[in-house]
Amino acid sequence: MTQRSREEGKKKVVEALNKARSMELQAIHQYMLHHYDLDNMDYGDMAGKVKLIAIDEMRHAEMFADRIEELGGAPTSDIAGKIEKGQPVEAIFPYDAGEEDKAIAAYNEFHRICRENGDNASAKVFETIIDEEQVHFNYFDGVDGHIRNLGPAYLARVAGTPSATGLATQGFVARQAGGGKPQGPA
Repeated sequence: MTQRSREEGKKKVVEALNKARSMELQAIHQYMLHHYDLDNMDYGDMAGKVKLIAIDEMRHAEMFADRIEELGGAPTSDIAGKIEKGQPVEAIFPYDAGEEDKAIAAYNEFHRICRENGDNASAKVFETIIDEEQVHFNYFDGVDGHIRNLGPAYLARVAGTPSATGLATQGFVARQAGGGKPQGPA
C-alpha cells in the first residue's frame, strides 16, 4: 500500500467516524428531549432509562472524537438531522427503535469501510458501539411492544415512577451489565 493510498484510506475512515459522531450527537439531543418529555408526562422510569441511553450516546460521541483525533482529523460538532419534538409516548419508542436500527445499519457499513482501509482500531470502535446500540434498540423495541400490546394498562403501571438516575450515572449499557451497581469510574 502506497503512502497516498494510506492517506486516502485514513480520510475515508475519518469521514465515516465523523458521520457516526454526527449521528450520536443527534441521538443525544433527541433522547434528552424524550427524557424530559417522558418525565413531564409522569413516566419517570422510562424517562430515566432514556436519559441513561443518552449518556451512552455521549460516550459513543467521545469515542468517535478520540479516534478521529488519533487519526489527525477534526471531530464534527454537527448533528445528523432534525430533532423530532412533541411526540406522544406511543410514538417515542418506535421512533427511537428506528433511529437505533438505522445507526446499526450505518455503523456496519462504516465498520466495513474501516476494514477495507486497513484500520482495525477504528473497526473495533464500531464493533463495540454496534453491540451497545443493539442493547438500546432492544429496550426501545421492547417498550414499544408493551405499549402496543398492553396499551393503557402498561402505561398506567409505569406512570408516577421516579426518574432519578443517581449521582454516579454511567449510562444504560454499563448499568445493565452491572445489574444496576456502579462499575468503575463514572
